[in-house]
Amino acid sequence: MSEFMVPCPCGACHPEGYVCDKIRGMRETRFSIMGMDCPVEERIIRDTLEGMAGVYTLAFNLIERTLTVRHASEALPAIREALAALDMGARIVDAEAAEVPAAAPTLPWKRLAVAGAFAALAELLDLLLPGASFPARFPMLAAAVAAIALSGLGTYKDGLLALRAGNLNMNALMSVAVTGAVCIGQYAEAAMVMVLFNVSEAIEDLSMERARRAIRNLLALAPETAETAQADGTWTRRPICDVPVGSRIRVRPGERIALDGIVVSGGSAVNQAPITGESLPVEKGVGDIVYAGTINTTGSIEFATTAPATQTTLARIIHTVEEAQASRAPVQRFVDVFARWYTPAVFAVSISTAFAAPVLFGWAWADAVYAALTILVIGCPCALVISTPVTIVCGMAAATRHGILVKGGMFLELGRSLRHLALDKTGTLTNGTPQQTDFIPLKAGDAVRITAVAAGLADRSDHPVSRAIARRAAQDGIAPLPVENFFAEPGRGVAGTVEGTPWHLGSPALARELGAYPPEIEVRVRGLEDEGKTVSLLIGPDGAAGIFAVADTVRVSCALAVCELRELGVRTVMLTGDNARTAAAIARQAGVDDCKSDLLPEDKLHAVEELAAQGGAVGMVGDGINDAPALARAHIGFAMAGGGTDTAIETADVALMDDDLRKIPRFIRLSRGTWNILVQNIALALGIKALFFGLAFAGLATMWMAVFADVGTTLIVVANGMRAMRQ
Repeated sequence: MSEFMVPCPCGACHPEGYVCDKIRGMRETRFSIMGMDCPVEERIIRDTLEGMAGVYTLAFNLIERTLTVRHASEALPAIREALAALDMGARIVDAEAAEVPAAAPTLPWKRLAVAGAFAALAELLDLLLPGASFPARFPMLAAAVAAIALSGLGTYKDGLLALRAGNLNMNALMSVAVTGAVCIGQYAEAAMVMVLFNVSEAIEDLSMERARRAIRNLLALAPETAETAQADGTWTRRPICDVPVGSRIRVRPGERIALDGIVVSGGSAVNQAPITGESLPVEKGVGDIVYAGTINTTGSIEFATTAPATQTTLARIIHTVEEAQASRAPVQRFVDVFARWYTPAVFAVSISTAFAAPVLFGWAWADAVYAALTILVIGCPCALVISTPVTIVCGMAAATRHGILVKGGMFLELGRSLRHLALDKTGTLTNGTPQQTDFIPLKAGDAVRITAVAAGLADRSDHPVSRAIARRAAQDGIAPLPVENFFAEPGRGVAGTVEGTPWHLGSPALARELGAYPPEIEVRVRGLEDEGKTVSLLIGPDGAAGIFAVADTVRVSCALAVCELRELGVRTVMLTGDNARTAAAIARQAGVDDCKSDLLPEDKLHAVEELAAQGGAVGMVGDGINDAPALARAHIGFAMAGGGTDTAIETADVALMDDDLRKIPRFIRLSRGTWNILVQNIALALGIKALFFGLAFAGLATMWMAVFADVGTTLIVVANGMRAMRQ
């Protein structure tokens, strides 16, 4: 349990949004509920807890069978008592309470096998004794009762619980149907239907457990211990939850990395696919970032941890996916509302059939009651309501596997409707780190010395352009010459004395002021600037000695991503605060459809609003901070999480874990594929039920068919929904 602050629910006592004094000390408790398999059971729990004194919010995760309750501290005993009364195996998941989730219940295959044998015996006796008197049929009744008792006591218990809570779930409908069949003398069929129903439920549980296991395996990546350096220089394995930030961790070849950190020794290729979705291992050396859950492949590395176990990138991904599972996509909310009205309507139709068919259509009372009972079994909406959460969660799990973190089902569903995509330039279309792209020596034979002088001046400056020049010299193995009397000229450049000679490194404007900007140099500079590059000149006593051009290079994946987006019918627009010439050059290299330059953050917001006015969903791609207004206004905000994972995961609707823009068209295709599966599942659930309803009204459906119509359809949609994970 954890104490936290929430927005004031009354909206009056604290307009700034802090918690009311009357609910200060609110807590959050997470329960594992092993008996919560169906959204209708979720409704029973919701109806039980909603409205209780001290209960504020409920968040369900049906796939993981968990419930998170936000409540007043003193309300916890009442909540636990209410959940215990439902007898669904509720347990607190909390270290302070020293309780752990209950193990998944084992399936009663042996008991179902014995029940099936009794049901088969009842069917055999029914065939051998057609039209016999009750005493002769008593053995058949005894076999049927034994089959129902062995297989259906749990169904009756859950059904009575649902009826008491005012819900008509599958267990309630099945209990009424089987009891009714016994009352009209259909002993053998009642027994076989109850056995088949529970066998089908067991198979359905296996299918759902497979979905749960697949998702848990996808996320359970980090090892439980890490080899940690001790103060005396020895190494020992410690639980990752006990490893403080700043600790030195050693990872051997083939091991998983346990925590986030920065490499301080060694080098290796690391498989980052579990976090970023990159298909090839990434070379890591001193100063590089490593993520918990990734796999060290070749060499041994040591790194200093940068986050505790509960705040690693992997932990945040798991937390985000858990929260996303609790959110409802629009189609899922529609299905839930539809099911709440649909089930009572089916019950009403069943009662009407039992009483009206004999009067209006001349049916025999027994046939009318039998048809009504069959309608009850057909009508349960389990297949319909379970199809959407399974599909949505599997789709989000598939996205996570590809390094795309989706914050909720609504965004996964909305991705198929994207028609416009606005992209920030720096850090999104470009790498965000300026690189020296050109060097033109203007003094013959002095290229190395010119570079060394420029590197000496640049090495003393913290300006991004200067840093790029110094970095390129170091990469080329050219040592910077020492500089004396160094000083910076803001907005113009830097200056200093090298080996007794004064030098300047600065902009074309500085060169013009110093009289070192003849027409032939100006032509070269303008050509570089037309390519979107920032130009600096090294100026000595004899005039300009060299030209250095620096640019924020376009990402390798950019042009391919824009091309794929165009094929998907998405129009791309670059939004940047750079000048028009630089923006146009970058836009040409990236291949975007349009660009808007000289924009302030509020101008980017207005640009997104203009795109939204043109129709269709609008996406915005940025770094999650500077572009916050535009990201918030867009229908879907995409964050480049590689350069700013902490903020990106928390603020964006979708985070691209390795900053690869090609993941956006992949996200759109995944969204469209998931939507297609959703439509297929809804059509299957409603279509099959409509078919069997027609057969029931025609007097052709049996209760056996009804079982297969309900649970069989559920199995089909669960299996079909799990296809979303393989996208």
